[in-house]
Amino acid sequence: MSSSNATADLIASLNNASNTLNRYIPIFIYIFGIIGNFLNVLVLSQRTLRSNPSAAFFVISSIAGLIAILSGLTSRMMAGYAVDLTNTVNWICILRNYILYTVRTVALWMIVFAAIDRCFSSSANVNLRQMSNMKNAKRSIVFVFVFSCFVNAPIIFCYEANLTGLIRGCYGSTFACRLITDLTYAVVTTLLPLLLMIIFGLLTIKNVHHTRSRIQDVTMLSMSYQNKNTLTDVARQQIRKRDRYLLKMLLIQVTLLCLFTCGHAIQKAYSTITSNSPTPPLQSAIENFSLTIFTLLNFTASGMPFYIYTLTGRTMFRNTLFNLIKATVRKILCQ
Repeated sequence: MSSSNATADLIASLNNASNTLNRYIPIFIYIFGIIGNFLNVLVLSQRTLRSNPSAAFFVISSIAGLIAILSGLTSRMMAGYAVDLTNTVNWICILRNYILYTVRTVALWMIVFAAIDRCFSSSANVNLRQMSNMKNAKRSIVFVFVFSCFVNAPIIFCYEANLTGLIRGCYGSTFACRLITDLTYAVVTTLLPLLLMIIFGLLTIKNVHHTRSRIQDVTMLSMSYQNKNTLTDVARQQIRKRDRYLLKMLLIQVTLLCLFTCGHAIQKAYSTITSNSPTPPLQSAIENFSLTIFTLLNFTASGMPFYIYTLTGRTMFRNTLFNLIKATVRKILCQ
């Protein structure tokens, strides 16, 4: 009897903890995520950065992260107060999840193409370096958007509200639907782009080391032309400095994305695979609690890029931010 009471108390505690997390933690993610992504878009759209393909990818990723927070976290907060309409209204269920998973796909694949762009721009191969341009960046952005809309289309036909016996009331209506949508999210939206980010990040580091070696080899030769090409050298140094900061921002963001998003993808895949098996109440409470934590971490990942860029972008990103603030204050005071 005491053992069953202890189990019941543990289940109640886990469920209460899940509700408390859903009620309060999203408020903080909401605030810093919306502010951070909004400032990110403003800063990366400034003249000094907007001509860089990687900055363009970061801007679109930030816009997608902002939409993900607005579309997904709002209902997550309401779930803490047991008033989440996505669980009861069918069209809201479908629309919310389709938008959320589409923009999540866009956000991560934008970082993939930023990693590819950094790899190409740092390559010793002239043809690869020439592929790092705004024309190809715009084509890649359009491709990712169309691809994300297409790959998440099963949500429109699979998701239903008012489901019972599952970890969520708004979910895939059949096992096949849940398998398709969750494995698509785990593999295509999360794990594959993270793997590609790591691969191209490592290739970029290799290119940078190779470039530094070449620079050291030709340092003595370039000294004789220093006076003739002072302005050109300064401009090139500024570009290389900017590229190093963008690379550092990218690598740190990839590392944190791996830590913050992999758990959610694995948890969703696990929940789907085991959804047809009988689940004891305690196991169900544990899975719900872990899913809550991983989901909130995933939303945190959508709101953190601005703070990564501010801490790792050094003078490039921070100066652009401060100049933007100064210009805004000047306009307000002059009115």
